[in-house]
Amino acid sequence: MRAVWYDRQGSAQDVLTVGELPDPEPGAAEVRVRVRLSAVNPGDTKKRRGWLGSSMPFPRVIPHSDGVGVIDKVGDGVDASRLGQRVWVYGAQSYRPFGTAAEYVTVPDALALELPEPVSDELGACLGIPGITAHRAVFADGPVGGATVVVHGVLGAVGSLAAQIATWGGARVIGTVRHQHDVDLARRLPLSGVVALDDDDPVNSIRSAAPHGVDRIIEVSLSDNVDLDAAIAKVGAVIAAYATGRDRPDIPFWPMLFQNITIRLLGSDDFPASAKRQAATDLTTMAAAGALTIPVAPPLPLEHTAEAHDRVDAGSRRRIVVAVDA
Repeated sequence: MRAVWYDRQGSAQDVLTVGELPDPEPGAAEVRVRVRLSAVNPGDTKKRRGWLGSSMPFPRVIPHSDGVGVIDKVGDGVDASRLGQRVWVYGAQSYRPFGTAAEYVTVPDALALELPEPVSDELGACLGIPGITAHRAVFADGPVGGATVVVHGVLGAVGSLAAQIATWGGARVIGTVRHQHDVDLARRLPLSGVVALDDDDPVNSIRSAAPHGVDRIIEVSLSDNVDLDAAIAKVGAVIAAYATGRDRPDIPFWPMLFQNITIRLLGSDDFPASAKRQAATDLTTMAAAGALTIPVAPPLPLEHTAEAHDRVDAGSRRRIVVAVDA
C-alpha cells in the first residue's frame, strides 16, 4: 500500500517518507478501511516533531488518527455485513503505530462508524479528535439545556464544533474571537452573541450578554483567559480547558475558590471509552441532520502530506485533509 510514515522525529519535510508498505490485515474484532481522506490535527504534528520532549512511541509511525473510507475486510468476530460500509474513523493512531495516512488502516470495530449518505467525506474525515474533544468539553459535567456557555476561540477546530454541539444540546452560546475583525465571521455560527477579546472591556461585553453569569466555559487558552473566566463565571461554573498559552498558568485562586469553580482539563487520547462512544454517536447524528459545519480546505495529495502538516502548524483556519485515493 502507499503510505506516509516517519522513523524519527523532526520537521515534516525532513522526516516524512512517502512510499510502499505491506498491506495490514485486521485482527480479531478489527476492521480494515480503505482510506479516502485522512485528516491532519495539531496533535499529529506535535507527535511528529517531539513536542514537550515526547519520544517516538513506536519504531515507525504512520500518522493521523482521523479519516474516512470504506471497510474492505473484517477480522474474526466482526459481522460481515460491515463490508462495503462507508465509515469515519477516529483514534486510529491513539496508542497505535499506524494511522490513516495510508491506503489501508486497521482499527477496532467500534472506532469505525457508518457515515450516513448525506454527509460528505470531507466532513466525516474531520469529526474525530476535534469533535470528540468538543463534545467532552461541553458534556463532561452533565447536560447543558438552558445553560449559558462561553466558547473561547470559537473559530478554531474544537471551538467551532463546541459551539455547534452546545447549541444542539440546548445551551445559549456566546463565542469569543481574538480580534474585532473576526466578529462577522463568527456570526455564521449558531451563537447568541460574539465578543472580541481585544474590545476595551470584554468582561463587561460578556456580562451584558449574560448578566447572571456563565455556567460553562470552553477554554482554548487557560493561561490567557483565566482572569476573564473568573469574572464572568457563576457560582459553581465549570471551565473545561483543552489548551493553554503557557505551560504553568497562574490562577486567581481565592476569587475562584469562593465561586466554587471547577477547572476540568481535557486530554482527548484518555477520555473514558464510554464518553468517546457517546460523542461519536452524537456527532454522527448531528452530521446526518445537517447540524454541523466544518470548513475544509481542498484535499492535498498523499505525496504532499509534509505540506499538509506545515499548513496545520501555520494555524490554518480550515481543516487540512490528505486525499489518499487520488
